[in-house]
Amino acid sequence: MNRIAVLTGAGVSAESGLGTYRDNGGLWDNYDPMEVASAEGWARNPGKVLEFYNMQRRHLREVQPNQAHRLIAELEKKYRVDVITQNVDNLHERAGSTHVVHLHGEVTKVRPENSCNDFDGFSEKLVFDVGYDPVVLGDKAPNGAQLRPHIVFFGEAVPKMEQAIDLVSRADMVIIVGTSLSVYPAASLYRYARGEAPIWLIDPKPVSLHDPRIRQLQTVATEGMKELCEKL
Repeated sequence: MNRIAVLTGAGVSAESGLGTYRDNGGLWDNYDPMEVASAEGWARNPGKVLEFYNMQRRHLREVQPNQAHRLIAELEKKYRVDVITQNVDNLHERAGSTHVVHLHGEVTKVRPENSCNDFDGFSEKLVFDVGYDPVVLGDKAPNGAQLRPHIVFFGEAVPKMEQAIDLVSRADMVIIVGTSLSVYPAASLYRYARGEAPIWLIDPKPVSLHDPRIRQLQTVATEGMKELCEKL
């Protein structure tokens, strides 16, 4: 076995103290995603959207990668590991992972509001890393456009799906951590795994998927990654 594709969701960062979105008590219990994470919400009230992501950056500054992040990074000592994450935080990178694909964008980055939603093409040159600093109305890109979060809003295409599909299809093993596979199109990625590639699913809640390749470790991300690394 040479290549592992690791698909991660909010559950892998929850143990670092970052709130999930869809669980009870998650962010969408307190914020309307159509107001703070959609193209329509941005058009109606960009200041509100900017403050929502400013809040996330402030919180991200205060937390650290957990053992699940670190164990995923340590797999690189033996394997080519491609992390494909639905998370917009930078905890995988801070833990040491060197090949990370962010399907839904990155909260520490911004881009001009008039740039196309093609993170892999020309607009990548227009992406700015602001770290944990706030962004407000009036902060402009060199082209004069208002800066917006480098996030895939609801209703926008997920431009890195093709790259993610390619990585999963080449993997000798797929590990799914901290996601109930309810958010599409990311939830469909495991289906592109090769027929002989085992699929490990780590999530504390039972996940009903009718695929004989899937073996679930029904526990939190840190404990599940420890158990799986012992098996490997």
